Amino acid sequence: MKTLKIIRGFLFIVLIILFTSQSVWHPLDTGERARYYTRQFEFDYFYWTIQSLWEKGGQAALGLQHYFSPVQQRRIVDDLLDLLNQLHSLEDQIRQIYANPEVKNPKMESESLLAQKQNLEAIFDQQRPLAESVIQYQISTILSVKGINFAGQPLPPVLFKLTSLPDQLILSPRTVIHEDASISLSPGLTARQMDDLEDKVSSWLNESALIVPLGGVGVYPTMVYRESSLEYLLKVVAHEWIHNYLTLRPLGWHYDDNPQLRAMNETTADICGTEISQAVLRYFYPDKAPSSPYSQEGIFAVKSSLNQDQNQAPFDFNKEMHATRVQVDNLLLHGKVEEAEQFMELKRQLFWENGYQIRKLNQAYFAFYGAYAESPLGAAGNDPVGPAVRLLREKSGSMADFLNRIAGMTSFELLKQNISSY
Repeated sequence: MKTLKIIRGFLFIVLIILFTSQSVWHPLDTGERARYYTRQFEFDYFYWTIQSLWEKGGQAALGLQHYFSPVQQRRIVDDLLDLLNQLHSLEDQIRQIYANPEVKNPKMESESLLAQKQNLEAIFDQQRPLAESVIQYQISTILSVKGINFAGQPLPPVLFKLTSLPDQLILSPRTVIHEDASISLSPGLTARQMDDLEDKVSSWLNESALIVPLGGVGVYPTMVYRESSLEYLLKVVAHEWIHNYLTLRPLGWHYDDNPQLRAMNETTADICGTEISQAVLRYFYPDKAPSSPYSQEGIFAVKSSLNQDQNQAPFDFNKEMHATRVQVDNLLLHGKVEEAEQFMELKRQLFWENGYQIRKLNQAYFAFYGAYAESPLGAAGNDPVGPAVRLLREKSGSMADFLNRIAGMTSFELLKQNISSY
C-alpha cells in the first residue's frame, strides 16, 4: 500500500535527518560558552519532532487529500489562509491595545479579542492538518513532474507543520563577518529580553550577537511560520524540503564546515524553493501567479506603509543593503572595527527612516542573512558564492540536473570547477 510505504520511508530516514539537519545547532566552542546565558531559553527540537512525526504518520495513513477534487483542495487551503489572516488581524489589535499608553486596563480591554482568538485557534488546529496534507501533495506532484523523485515519490517525503518558530541567536566575530554559532531559542522572547541576552553574550564573548526570527526550520517534519500569504508559504515549505533533500547528500552533510558551504546550501534552497513554489502556483493556483519573490531578509526587515515623496526615487532596500555590506567588509579588512559598527548603526537608522524596521544591524546580521544569495543584491555583498550558485543553475538544463550536480559537492572549489567544465 502506497501510504504504508511512505510511512516506512520517512520513519527509516527521520533519525538521520533529525540529528544531521543544518537547522539544529551543532556544538562549537563559541556556542558552548554562549550557552552559559542561553540554556534556559533554548528550544527542544527532539520533543517537537517526535510529537509532529506521530501526527504526520496518522495523516499519511489516512491520505485524505486524495479524496478531494482539485477545486476542493484549493478551497481547503484558501479557508486556512483566510483563517490565518483573521488571526493575524486579531493579534495586531491585541498588540496595539497593550502598546497604547492611554489604555489603563489592557487585559480587560482585550478580553473579547482574546476570546475570539482562542476560538479561531481551535478552528485552526482542526483545519491545519488537512491543509498541510494538500500542500504536501501539491509540492510532491511538482517535484515528480520535475524529475526530483525516487521510485515516483520525493525522498524524503514532503512533510511540514505550520507552527510557532524558535528564534535564532547568531554569533559572529567583530573583526570579520563569519557565523561562529547559531543557537535556537524558544519563541516568545520580548524585544527587551532579546536585547538583554544579546548584550550579555556579546560582552561575555566579545562577539557580535543578534537574535533573528525564522521563516522555517529544516528539521523533519520541517517547521514553517504561520504565514497567510500562499506565495510565501509555498516557497518556505519548498525551501525547507530542499534542506531535507540535501541533508541526505554530501552538500548537506558539510553544511556547517565553512561559510561558503552554508551559503551554497542556503542559496540552492532559495533558488529551488522559488522555482518549485512558482510551479505550484502556476499549476494549482493559476490566478495567483507570483509577482515578486520573497527574500529571507524580508522576514526580518518588515516594510511599513510610508508615504513616499513623489519627487524622490523609491528606496531600494537590496541595493542599499548590498552597498552597506561592501563598505563594512572593507572597514573590517583594514581593522576598523569600531568605525564599521558606527557605520552600521547610521545605516540602520536610514533603513528605519525608510520603513525597514531593523532592530540591530551588525556583523551577526550579515553573517546570517548574507548566506541567502538568491538575488544579485543584498546582505551577501560581494561574496562570490551566491553568483556562482546562480550561474550553475543558469547553465544546468533543469532543476533536477542542477540539484544532482550541486548536491554532491563538498567545497566551493568544486563548484567553481564544475562551472568551468561547461
